[in-house]
Amino acid sequence: MLTIGDADVSGELIRQNIVEDQAGVPLFLDLQLIDTNTCEPLSKAYIDLWHCNATGIYSGVVAGSNGNPTDLGNINKTFLRGIQQTDANGVVQFETIFPGHYTGRTVHIHVLSHTANETIRLANDTISGLYSTHASHVGQLFFDQHLISNVEASSSYTANEQALTANDEDYILLQEAEDIDPFMQYVLLGETIENGIFAWASMGIDSTADKSVSIASYHTEGGGVKNKNPTYVSHNQSPTLCPAERDALMPATPIR
Repeated sequence: MLTIGDADVSGELIRQNIVEDQAGVPLFLDLQLIDTNTCEPLSKAYIDLWHCNATGIYSGVVAGSNGNPTDLGNINKTFLRGIQQTDANGVVQFETIFPGHYTGRTVHIHVLSHTANETIRLANDTISGLYSTHASHVGQLFFDQHLISNVEASSSYTANEQALTANDEDYILLQEAEDIDPFMQYVLLGETIENGIFAWASMGIDSTADKSVSIASYHTEGGGVKNKNPTYVSHNQSPTLCPAERDALMPATPIR
C-alpha cells in the first residue's frame, strides 16, 4: 500500500522552479515517465510534485502534524509545490531544495500524475483536472541514507528538531521497495553538499489507471481553502514493469 499522505494541495502552479523563499541544499530533479503498457516514454503527462521544507513543513496545509497549527497563513503558501508536463522523451525537470523530514517519515518527495483526459492547461497556469479526485499514478521518491545524513548536517537543516526516521525504519519505503527500486540516483554538483545535487529517476506509470486521491486543501485565486471532508486513502502499487519485462520474468515452461 502506498499513501498519498495528508498534504496534497489541488490547484498548484505549472512551473519548473518551486523553491520560492525556502533555504536549503539546491536540488535539480530529472524524472522520466515510462508507460508500462507500451514501454515507451509517456509524453504530455502532467506531473504534480510536492515535499516539505528543511524544517519539515508543507506549504498549503494547516494541521497539528504540520509545524505550528496556529500559523493559519500557511494555507496560502505555495513553496515546494509545482506541476510540469513531460516532453517527447517523457521527461520533466524541477528546481527545488533537498527535502527535510518530519516525525515518523524518512526524507521523501511526493509525485502524482494526472489522467490524460483531465489535463487541459488553463490561462492561469494550472490544469483543468486539478479539482478532480482522480490520478493515474501516486508515488513517492526516496534518497540514499548517506546523502540524507550529509544534507541533514548542513545549516538549513540543523534547526529541525523533529526526530529523523531512517530509511530502514520507514514503513512506506519498506513496502514500496518490495516491488520497485524507489531510490533516486544522484551526483553532487561541487565539492560540498551546499553546491547542490542533481538527482534523476525513471518511473513506470500505467497511463490508463484511474486512482482516487484525497485533497487536503485547494489553492484558489483568493488563497488556500481547506478541504472539510478529506478521505485519505492508500493505493495498491503493482511492480512498475513493462510487458516485455514481465515476460522476461516468466518461466520458460509452466510451473506445475
